[in-house]
This record gives sequence, C-alpha cells and structure tokens, in this order.
Amino acid sequence: QLQLVESGGGLVQPGGSLRLSCADSGFTLDAYAIGWFRRAPGKEREGVACINAMVERTNYADSVKGRFTISRNNTKNTVYLQMNNLKSEDTGVYYCAADYAYAYSCAFDVWRYNYWGQGTQVTVSS
Repeated sequence: QLQLVESGGGLVQPGGSLRLSCADSGFTLDAYAIGWFRRAPGKEREGVACINAMVERTNYADSVKGRFTISRNNTKNTVYLQMNNLKSEDTGVYYCAADYAYAYSCAFDVWRYNYWGQGTQVTVSS
C-alpha cells in the first residue's frame, strides 16, 4: 500500500516561492494520478493541482493558475508542486493524494483518491 510523504513546506513571505514534494519509498507512483489538496484554517479542503499517470495531463484550481506548477519525476518517484508568487491566502496544510482507478484522468474529486499523505504546513506571512 502506498505511504505518501510530503515535504518542503515552511514559512515564506508574500511573493516568495516554495516547492513541495510528494514521494513514496515502496511503490512507484507513475501508475497513479496525483493530486495536491490544501486545507486553509476554517475552510474546506480544496483541490489545488493534479497530474495524471504517464501522459502528464494537468489541472489547476483557478486561484493558483499561473503561479503553481505540478510535475512528476518518475525516475525519482516524486511529484512536485512548485508554488511561486505566494499569497497569504495560500496558507494551509497541503496534502498529496494518489488515485489508481482513474489514473488517466485528472480531477479534484476527493472520492477518487485512495491514498493520502499526512500533510505539510505552508504559511505565507510577512
């Protein structure tokens, strides 16, 4: 079973950048669609970005288009979320999740995703 681990979170000033990583040490991720979700304080979990298996089709929430980029390095068995021009509203816990059954599509429906990481905190503040 997958055990996803996120890393790369931290405290950054508005306008700064962070790169989050999502990895699994035991299973290859290239057969899974991977989604990044976040939960801001007092808000529902929302999908941020996703990438499908193999073909590298991506999808982004409107709030992050042009600022965030999702990518995958199958050699390193890692999916990245590059976050640029960060805003205070990007603050939250970021989770990666893996979807096998619908791996060749890419969507933010939570029910698709069978495996979730523990999350990494991103705080954007001056």
